[in-house]
Amino acid sequence: MTLVAGVDSSTQSCKVVVRDLGTGAVVRSGRASHPDGTEVDPAAWWDALREALDAAGGLGDVAAISIGGQQHGTVALDAEGRVIRPALLWNDTRSADAAAALRDEVGADAFARRTGVVPVASFTATKLRWLADAEPENAARVAAVALPHDWLTWRLRGYGPADESPLGPVLEELVTDRSDASGTAYFDGESGAYDRELLSLALRRDAADVVLPRVLGPSESVAGGAGSLADGLVIGPGCGDNAGAALGLGAATGDVAVSIGTSGTVFAVTDAPVRDASGTVAGFADASGAFLPLIATLNAARVLDGIAKLLGVDHDELGRLALSAQPGAGGLVLQPYFEGERTPNLPDATATLFGMTLASTTRENLARAAIEGMLCGLADGLDAVRAHGVGADRILLVGGAAQNPAVAAIAAQVFDAPVVVPEPGEYVAAGAAVQAAWALTGERPSWPVSLSAEPAPDTRAVIREQYAARR
Repeated sequence: MTLVAGVDSSTQSCKVVVRDLGTGAVVRSGRASHPDGTEVDPAAWWDALREALDAAGGLGDVAAISIGGQQHGTVALDAEGRVIRPALLWNDTRSADAAAALRDEVGADAFARRTGVVPVASFTATKLRWLADAEPENAARVAAVALPHDWLTWRLRGYGPADESPLGPVLEELVTDRSDASGTAYFDGESGAYDRELLSLALRRDAADVVLPRVLGPSESVAGGAGSLADGLVIGPGCGDNAGAALGLGAATGDVAVSIGTSGTVFAVTDAPVRDASGTVAGFADASGAFLPLIATLNAARVLDGIAKLLGVDHDELGRLALSAQPGAGGLVLQPYFEGERTPNLPDATATLFGMTLASTTRENLARAAIEGMLCGLADGLDAVRAHGVGADRILLVGGAAQNPAVAAIAAQVFDAPVVVPEPGEYVAAGAAVQAAWALTGERPSWPVSLSAEPAPDTRAVIREQYAARR
């Protein structure tokens, strides 16, 4: 039996799955936690990766590995390969002003045309502009810019500071893939080229000598170096987390994935790029050679966490309460912008509860309003993606919250397309394992995905009508 491994280095944790190349069956897995916060020392990710690999039985019998990871996080390296400062993650909104400045300087239309995206606080270019403005001495030291999965792949192969790695700080050995690069706002997924002028603008200096990771194709690979954890292994290109999930789900044309994790995302695989000058839809590339138009919300499963805590219940009881209320929650509407919001782009927004009367303000209605509000934000995202000609024949509802029966049932009332819920799984890590298999054999594997729920379509227009009225 030939084994391949996939890694998901997410915001909250590092997950490793080891799969049988022939069937895709999970043979073993491992996990390790990441620290909380929107600013993290990448060393914590490296420690977690090694811990998760150990928990998954190591790499001794594994033929290939690939790493998926959270998008946009900015790992700035100096000439010695050292991390200059803790990485600002995708959900760190301190670069909102920098994003606005870049939009003003270049123009939203030009950004969309040149990169497929319009800067918001999540994207890497905005973190670099923030660094140039807030910490110019650190910005001046930047010799290379990597994303989380780029940096972890580099370290896994044996590269890094001379006193920490067997192969030393060879910055030119940094590699990435087009899906993750397309979230930087200085790369064009259609042409496959970096835009050095935009990178220089972000850093407020000539960035011609700044090393950017080499972009690998979907089936390309690199090797682990002598003495490294991946010595002798085939290493796939890695990918951004959403692109990894699309691979792991086997998403095809007509499938739209709605993922409810720390963030919420709506994305679809398309043959043609999307360039949305409004910035609502990010025109990312995917990990298969196609494109991945996507919207993201900052407020997803944490909305349910917060309301469950407020009500003093667990998630199961929250779901039971929600299902005992009527669609529309008696007029109670939660606009769930607890942590600001990315779609719509309102980084300083706060959550608001509308429609409170003595009759509507019940525990049951509040529980339902939390789920409806979270899903309505994602349904608005689906509308935005559809506006660019993307079809939605089926909604793939994934993420931990999707396994709550109330979330699945209410999703079938909020969305106007059939909803299916795949079995719980580490789909980003599964997608990375697909990459590893692809790099090893030269062919993309087709592994089955089982469903845990397929609620009957039950669209209730009142839910979205009430939400829209409070927008």
